Order: sequence, then C-alpha cells, then structure tokens
Amino acid sequence: MGRGMDGWDVLAKASQLASEGLEFALATVVWRQGPSSGQLGGRAVITADGLVHGWIGGACAEPVVIREAQQVIADGEPRLLLLGTRDQFGEAVPEGMTVVPISCQSDGALEVFIEPVHPSPRLVVVGRSPMAQTLAAMAGDLGWRTTVVDGPDFTGAEVDSRTLVVVATQGHGDEEAVERAAAAGPAYLGLVASQRRGAAVLGYLTERGVPPDRLDRVKAPAGLDLGRTSHREIAVAILAELVQLRAAGALAGDSPAAASLPATATDPVCGMTVTAGPGSYPLEQDGAVIYFCSAGCRQQYANDPAAYLKRDSHADHK
Repeated sequence: MGRGMDGWDVLAKASQLASEGLEFALATVVWRQGPSSGQLGGRAVITADGLVHGWIGGACAEPVVIREAQQVIADGEPRLLLLGTRDQFGEAVPEGMTVVPISCQSDGALEVFIEPVHPSPRLVVVGRSPMAQTLAAMAGDLGWRTTVVDGPDFTGAEVDSRTLVVVATQGHGDEEAVERAAAAGPAYLGLVASQRRGAAVLGYLTERGVPPDRLDRVKAPAGLDLGRTSHREIAVAILAELVQLRAAGALAGDSPAAASLPATATDPVCGMTVTAGPGSYPLEQDGAVIYFCSAGCRQQYANDPAAYLKRDSHADHK
C-alpha cells in the first residue's frame, strides 16, 4: 500500500502514475487537531480503485479519504474536507468545506485537501504523412502523450477507452485502420479524408458487418471544417476539434473511478459514512444489514438498538 512513503516519495509516485496515464487524487493534510495520527503536510496518492500510497491518517480517517478521493476523481472537482464534527467547530466551518463525521471514539480532527489529477490526453496518429507528423508535433507541444504508428503496424492494441485516434493513412489501408481502432472503443476516432471518401470507408465497413454503434462514433472527415486547407492547417483543424471536445468534457471515455465507487451506509451511532462491506463491522438486524465505523460503535448499538431507532425517528419528525 505504500504507507511508509514520505512526502517526496508520494510526489514521485504521483509523477510515475501520471506518466503511465493513470488518473488519481492527491490528498494533503492542511490542518490537524490532536489526538490524530495524521500529520500536518502529510500526503497520499489515492488511485481510482482505492489503493493508497502515502499516509493521511489512521483507521478512522483513511476510509473516508479514500471514498472522497474516488468521488473527486469521478467528478473532477477538488474538495476540502473537515474530518470531525460540527459540534467541535460550531459556526467556524468555512463555507464550501465538506464536513465528514469520523469515529465517535476520537476527539481529533483533520482538514484534508483532495485534488484530482487527470493525465494529459493520449493521442495515437495512424499514418506517416506530413500532416500526421505535424499533428503529432503540435499535440506534443501541448504536453499530450502522442504516438505515431504506420498504418500496417497499427493493431489497435495501443488504444483504450480514453485514447484519441486519428487515422491519417490517406487511402492506404484506411478501412483496416478504422476497423481496428473502432473495435478498441477510443474516446475519439477521426478519419482524415474527404466527405466522399469517408462515406465510402464507412459504407465498406458496414457491408463487412462492423456494428453500427462502432461506426457511428467515427468522425469523417476529422477536424473542424475550415474549407480547402494545407496539410498544416488540417492538423490545426483536427487539434482544435480535440481541444474543443476536451474542454466540453466530451473526451472522458469510460470512467473507472465512477464505475468503482463502492456503496455506502451511515453509522447510526456516530453518523459517519462508511463503506457498505465486510470491513465495516456489519450487524444483521430484522433482515437488514447495518454498518459501523468501528467495533466500538457496533457494540454501542448492539447494547441498546432501541435508543438509536428512537433518535432516528425523532430526527425524521423534526
């Protein structure tokens, strides 16, 4: 899990994940109130599947930060968390801060800033034309991770749901390249061709039995319509379209973070939101399963369930 990492190790891990094209969140402790195992300036990298590299707190804080980090990755919006209770701070909680109750067995508190880190886009340009080389160079200037693959060498293995693919084989195996790219389900697939040529390629692939839902996602011709242009201007038109789509959030592809968000439940004793799973001290009662942040909360509830049922009923009628 990498919990023995210090702050610099965590940043090195973040750099490694970014270079691999993986999305993650960076959590930083910006304030603490003892007793708490989290330390001021402590950092951790949390991946979309919930792996933690670094240290931001103990058994009470860590599950909350993991859950919130996964949501941050899915939403793409940073958030500032106050892990504690409003009773500890009264009206001093700043507007916009998210207050998350943590274990009722500790008076400690943490403020944790969580920011999403989404890697730069990955662009695969299929073809060796001057336009393909220009497009790759321009995307590289934007910091995009760019690969140029000759048409016969393109297999589709280089592509996943977040890859952008531009087929610029210019009549030399267009059909095969588009078919292989479409099968991989990229976030964007564009064909550099005239409208007439693009229609012919898609018509041929339809006759070959390529599913319509794959072909419907092919942009042919690729890029913004600038009329008759040079190969450099075609590269600008394609890159402009990709930048425009990215700014609109249309190139996200499938979101593993959103897909992997676990179900949650509320601990009836302390109010903490916990993962609804075997690690959250489940207790079955009247055919329902109740989850807790700790063994202590579970025991308190088991000793007098009626007290918490009455409290919930009272809250519902307020």
